[in-house]
Amino acid sequence: MGRFSVPMLGFLLLCFLAAVTEATYIKYKDPKQPLGARIRDLMSRMTLAEKIGQMTQIERAVATPDVMKQFFIGSVLSGGGSVPAPKATAETWVNMVNGLQKGALSTRLGIPMIYGIDAVHGHNNVYKATIFPHNVGLGVTRDPALVKKIGDATALEVRATGIPYVFAPCIAVCRDPRWGRCYESYSEDHKIVQAMTEIIPGLQGDLPANSKKGVPFVAGKKKVAACAKHYVGDGGTTKGINENNTVINLNGLLSIHMPAYYNSISKGVATVMVSYSSWNGKKMHANHELVTGFLKNKLKFRGFVISDWEGIDRITAPPHANYSYSVQAGVSAGIDMVMVPNNYKEFIDDLTDQVKKNIIPMSRIDDAVKRILRVKFVMGLFDSPLADTSLVNQLGSQEHRELAREAVRKSLVLLKNGEAADKPLLPLPKKASKILVAGSHADNLGYQCGGWTITWQGLGGNDLTAGKLNQPKFEYN
Repeated sequence: MGRFSVPMLGFLLLCFLAAVTEATYIKYKDPKQPLGARIRDLMSRMTLAEKIGQMTQIERAVATPDVMKQFFIGSVLSGGGSVPAPKATAETWVNMVNGLQKGALSTRLGIPMIYGIDAVHGHNNVYKATIFPHNVGLGVTRDPALVKKIGDATALEVRATGIPYVFAPCIAVCRDPRWGRCYESYSEDHKIVQAMTEIIPGLQGDLPANSKKGVPFVAGKKKVAACAKHYVGDGGTTKGINENNTVINLNGLLSIHMPAYYNSISKGVATVMVSYSSWNGKKMHANHELVTGFLKNKLKFRGFVISDWEGIDRITAPPHANYSYSVQAGVSAGIDMVMVPNNYKEFIDDLTDQVKKNIIPMSRIDDAVKRILRVKFVMGLFDSPLADTSLVNQLGSQEHRELAREAVRKSLVLLKNGEAADKPLLPLPKKASKILVAGSHADNLGYQCGGWTITWQGLGGNDLTAGKLNQPKFEYN
């Protein structure tokens, strides 16, 4: 073997050191790097399979660490009532979420997953969580500051269970009381709904003053990513039929059903969920004009768009009748993350095949993944992917329960029942020593909590969660 000169040895040593540095330093893992640089660096390293995995959200019941690793799954959710164990503790939730997260982190690139849950009136799936009044009650308060406090309390309780993402708030404008989900709407008046979007900075934190319009924001590990839903017109369907057709001209849609989205985006909402409903016969999950053209391009929304539960399946009637078409229509419309939630292999296979055949362009996939990664970076998932138990005492805390009582007091509505309309009901006569509170809901915790409590549509009885009924107290001066 020939001898190397001193300069040559120096050059080889520099090359070796450069190679070692390159091997150990990865730009997207450096929190000091600008957000855009981290996203671009990670995107440049990703395969098609890794990108499509990021677009896939699966249900907790079918998620395992091995599934997370094998399919590069980007997100997991708990559907209504989907829990790791009956009456699970906060610690049990944290351990479950972390177990799945470790599966995601074990992949080649170590991209963390984002776990989502419906926390629509408090952390409502979770035993012992504080249950707040539903939106229909909170709208009555006309108190955006109170709603912001509820968002803050909800964020703490959700984070107490290791979860960083909530499918809330619902900013539907219910225009027909026959709609079974009217209780999820703050009001039939879009101005009240707009005011109540103050829950978003409660959930996510106040947007910094220098923030660009439409850029998502989550202020650390005590806050959660929010989701404005259901885009758009879900409360205006014909005869109030759920998932039906909202028949209204563009001016009506923009002046009644869209305004709360303007407020949500201006407050940095991280995600937007698409509605099952249609607008003038066009399924929202397949509406490129409104999802991409209006929401993304005109309103400059930079977070990610997520489907509803099996939302793309329902593009066809009956649902799932032509799943390949549904995948094409939904993703092409601008949906970035698909709440599959169970049959994830079919979704991944169909979308992969369509990209390879140039039915869906790679640019659409890149747009979706860039948006998903933006939210994950912004909320700190790459830098602190695993949850701890430091906030478990926040679940159902006394302070939050007092806040719930305040919300109940401010949302109470007294309905008069009787024929003597000329006689005032209030003030109550001083001689009335007792007041009868009657009906099936009078002494039933489950009925008073309503839907989206422990299970999707709620349960009757007094043992579904920890809490008590506070009988009203009447004082006379």
